[in-house]
Amino acid sequence: MKKIIVAGIGPGSPEDITPAVIKAVGEADVVVGYKYYFQFITPYLKVGCECIDTGMKHERERAEQAFQLAEQDKTVVVISSGDAGIYGMTPLIYEMKKLRDTDIIVEALPGISAFQKAASLLGAPVGHDFCVISLSDLMTPWDVIERRIKAAAMGDFVTAVYNPKSNGRYWQLYRLQEIFLQERSADTPVGYVRQAGRPKQEVTITTLAEFDPEDVDMFTVILIGNSQSYQWSGKMITPRGYYREGTQGEEKKGQQIMMESFSTIEKELKHQDYPLDHKWALLHAIHTTADFEMENILKMDAGAVETIYNNVKSGKLKTIITDVTMVTSGIRKGALQRLGIEAKCYLSDPRVAEMAVEKGITRTQAGIRLAVEEHPDALFAFGNAPTALMELCDLIRKGKAHPAGIIAAPVGFVHVKESKHMVKPFKNIPKIIVEGRKGGSNLAATLCNAILTFNDAAQLKPGRDL
Repeated sequence: MKKIIVAGIGPGSPEDITPAVIKAVGEADVVVGYKYYFQFITPYLKVGCECIDTGMKHERERAEQAFQLAEQDKTVVVISSGDAGIYGMTPLIYEMKKLRDTDIIVEALPGISAFQKAASLLGAPVGHDFCVISLSDLMTPWDVIERRIKAAAMGDFVTAVYNPKSNGRYWQLYRLQEIFLQERSADTPVGYVRQAGRPKQEVTITTLAEFDPEDVDMFTVILIGNSQSYQWSGKMITPRGYYREGTQGEEKKGQQIMMESFSTIEKELKHQDYPLDHKWALLHAIHTTADFEMENILKMDAGAVETIYNNVKSGKLKTIITDVTMVTSGIRKGALQRLGIEAKCYLSDPRVAEMAVEKGITRTQAGIRLAVEEHPDALFAFGNAPTALMELCDLIRKGKAHPAGIIAAPVGFVHVKESKHMVKPFKNIPKIIVEGRKGGSNLAATLCNAILTFNDAAQLKPGRDL
């Protein structure tokens, strides 16, 4: 029977060659391929089997020779690394069969692709929709490749990159990174494997921003995560679908909508290089207000969200004090219960009215005075009253208050800007400030929620406690 078997021999390790391929090469009269790959199949060849090397970049001649040998009734196996149907010889063999209009039977045997081997070494990076792009422009014009890169980045596909560099092709990978950074977060996981499955194998996981194209070569496969990918325990993981910690099944519809909203907001941010905790708070603020000016006016101390969250997680921070009840109402009860936190507003305390009249101050000021007496180390969140924020500043200066953090988001036109400026000199207190006149109870509450759910930030999975 006149037949050509096109076999994918896997990435290079013996354990990654399928039994079907081993059987095929073991029965072959002739094996046609690039000489570098013969070393991987030599142990399985029968005595007298001829190995024909057509040299690198001579794929067309390789295909023609395979047909010439098959026409002599020889059992011919054409080998490709990885899977022969992925950037391999299978398409060319079929094209040649069509061109020659021959009755020679062509059979394709799949192999483990290099990106599959690399993925297994990295963890589980291709758990959801993915694509594979080659940066080689020998057969494809660069403008076509660049359009595909943009489509992959915009489509949020996990993306495997083949042929990332060569001696003459040094800048294309830099361009790919630039395009992805326009569409993806800077902390998107990136994994790359050199010589996957071979003795000199090297496995690296980094981020999109920190990835250095100079660290890879033609023997490297790169995998760029999507917006849901994350690093955990030295592995790169892309979940198959949304999941919710501590529960089974899919999230509630409200959480799914919130996740989709956050993903949309993230893509529309002007800048992608925010620290994770800053970005997490910013996404919450924009989601609540639909106001992208938050990128300009939401200011915070370095690591403020993470620092306050760590105090909550350690049990050091047990109380959130708010200036008005609307802020307290907006803080998710599920998060408070889950973390053992109490959110309090003193406006309804009967002592407040008495103190306000006696001292000639506003009720919100009186509420903060009482709160500081009982909870001087709380997280203080302001979404309405600048006088309450100014009162806290005064109590801090007097040594009576030692806040674990301050959310300064009062709204209005009188003393609002000034109250926020008054907070800034307290260098040792982590602060989140909404600059200018903007703010509001809903904004202060959502910033509290951002802190309480910071452990969901790396996976961009908001709404756990909805």
